[in-house]
Amino acid sequence: MTRPNALRVFQPSAVALAVLMAILPAHAQVKPMEATITVGGGLLSDSGGDRALFGQYYGLDSDRNWMGTLDIDYALRKEDHSAWIDFQGNNLLGDSRDLNLLWKVPGDWRLTAEYSELVHTDPNQINTGTVGFGSTTPQWVALAAGPGTGINHDLQTKRTRLGIGFSKFVSPRLEVAFDLKTENKKGERHFGVGMSCPTANDPACLGTTAIRAGWASLMLAEPIDANHSQVEARLSYAFEKLRVNLGYYGSFYRNANASIQPTVGGSLYNAVGNLLPVSPGLLAYLNQPVSLSPDNQMHQLDLSGNYYFSPSTHGSFKLAYSRATQDDGFVGVSRTGLGSLGARVDTKLVQLGVTSRPIPKLSLAADVRYQDRDDQTPLANYNLAGTTPYTNFNLSNTRLRAKMQANWQFNSDYRGTLAFDHESIDRDVLTATSAVAGVSVLRQDTDESGVRAELRRRLSENFSGSVTLSHTRRDGSNWLRDNSGVGVTPVANAADPANGLTNAVFMPTLADRERDKIKFFADWMPNKDTSIQFSAESGKDSYSSPSAYGLHDTGMRQLSVDMSYALSFRWQLNGYLTHETQTLNQSRALGYVMAFDNRNTSLGLGFGGKPTNEIELGGSLSFVMDRSRYAQTLDSRADAYSAASLAAAGGLPDIVLRQSVLKLFGKYALDKRSAIRVDFIHQNTHFNDWSWAYKGVPYTYSDGTTVTQQERQSASFIGISYVYQLP
Repeated sequence: MTRPNALRVFQPSAVALAVLMAILPAHAQVKPMEATITVGGGLLSDSGGDRALFGQYYGLDSDRNWMGTLDIDYALRKEDHSAWIDFQGNNLLGDSRDLNLLWKVPGDWRLTAEYSELVHTDPNQINTGTVGFGSTTPQWVALAAGPGTGINHDLQTKRTRLGIGFSKFVSPRLEVAFDLKTENKKGERHFGVGMSCPTANDPACLGTTAIRAGWASLMLAEPIDANHSQVEARLSYAFEKLRVNLGYYGSFYRNANASIQPTVGGSLYNAVGNLLPVSPGLLAYLNQPVSLSPDNQMHQLDLSGNYYFSPSTHGSFKLAYSRATQDDGFVGVSRTGLGSLGARVDTKLVQLGVTSRPIPKLSLAADVRYQDRDDQTPLANYNLAGTTPYTNFNLSNTRLRAKMQANWQFNSDYRGTLAFDHESIDRDVLTATSAVAGVSVLRQDTDESGVRAELRRRLSENFSGSVTLSHTRRDGSNWLRDNSGVGVTPVANAADPANGLTNAVFMPTLADRERDKIKFFADWMPNKDTSIQFSAESGKDSYSSPSAYGLHDTGMRQLSVDMSYALSFRWQLNGYLTHETQTLNQSRALGYVMAFDNRNTSLGLGFGGKPTNEIELGGSLSFVMDRSRYAQTLDSRADAYSAASLAAAGGLPDIVLRQSVLKLFGKYALDKRSAIRVDFIHQNTHFNDWSWAYKGVPYTYSDGTTVTQQERQSASFIGISYVYQLP
């Protein structure tokens, strides 16, 4: 079903800002004024897969390799009453462009306006036989001639954003402000559906046989036609010691496409590439409507402020109430007889804070934040597992977060910080009617406390730095075990084998966890020409649960160095080196043990200078190496089939991204007001993500659709532009 967009505050258009710009000539005779116009064009090498990554934000069609550019930068300062006007327009001849206007009289009023378009082309290319690809009524037709014989499609999305804001000081104590933003998004993006039979909940859904396909994965292009608008209004008033701010915020999301109504043909490919008739039970599932993001809205009122108890002690507060609703109509009448979810979530927020400096060397800060999220969505038996109905899930929760921090100034160079924080989350009583099967272990409450200590040396002569240590610990209430039927039961000792949880997978966001981090930072200026910044950070999360399965620990390490050096009055060098490591160790069912290891190294060198007063040169060379390893082993619980499968497959291969980018520019001043600029960019990329293909063989969907991206890509861009500064 496609429906008209009910809320379009106004259609984004460059005309809106063009009207505002019409006022500018009236002030053009006022000095000082600065305006720069840049116009030019450029060429991209190749028009195919070689530039899929390089050109994904250029907004060019796959068969076009040229582009034009127009940039405007206008600034006016009206001296008689301090009026300011700033206007920027970037890439106005391209598909991804933006316009920004600021017009204000400081201390009196302020007007802002913005317009932007952003086009993104997915670097993956789709080859499919789907009829109506990217529409709300796609028809899957299996490629009888095999994968790769369909039509190529490039998925593309376009965001169009328009915003306007105004603020005014009604009096020296009172200010009003209004802000409106609206964004349209259109295009297509990756989506999909799938089903595997047989299932215990539906015996009529038959599995794969020699003559029928009993499972399927099908690629969809989600049709996007949505609008998100945001409105904010604020009233600020200043008393002698009290500053208050009363505000309203509204968010409105409207999706013109409520669902996708697919039609699946009678035949699909099985796992070994044979085209077979689809099991009738499976076909019924695949032809069901697919729901898309529903319309929703949120309204919030808030009151915040600051109170000055004394020159050394200040307090702050915030009170907020919001209501989010989602009552968009269902595609059809549900089994409950309801026409919509009728979702409603009310959120209350209270936040209090205080900062104080009781003595010159000591500063204190503390704040507490309480949030109550009340899910008022009606419960109904939307689902059926066999003959057992079950409802949707209530997501109410309360959060209490408190922080305290003390800073002590030992002397003019050294300062110490000690901070404590605590967070408690109560997820409310689990909705018993929603837990019918598959809920192994959940937790209602979690508590997390932490401490942080820092020693910082201020910049003195040529060196400054800091070292930070932190430790946090999380635990919680008893675990909840699913019952044989509806509901859950708290378990005092989940590690007791009698409770049947020793082989369960415990959620890492709920499990007991200890986190330790250490960070160093240094800023060194050995002389006036050289500056070096260094940072190092290491952290580890250790998880503990009653089961041997699940996430055990994660780790991260980071080293980075930034440098700048002035060779002379006319030439400068800069560079950076960063190395990051992330690790994750977990155990899965059937004895699989996986150690994930991601290593990323980035290196860059740059230069800039003016060999003469008329010539300016610059450039950079950067390199990125990112490797993800998936080391798989087996423990003693693995069966013979798992051992044979791992031995045959050899485990998951690495995912590697290697990219080098060379950027050069030269600028020649023709006279005091005009110049010519030349830019050159060359990018080499090697990316072997096996999510879509491995060793040149693409993953094939059940209808023969494939998703591909050229593994090695090389693209270049050269552009020339003329820069003119108005008098």
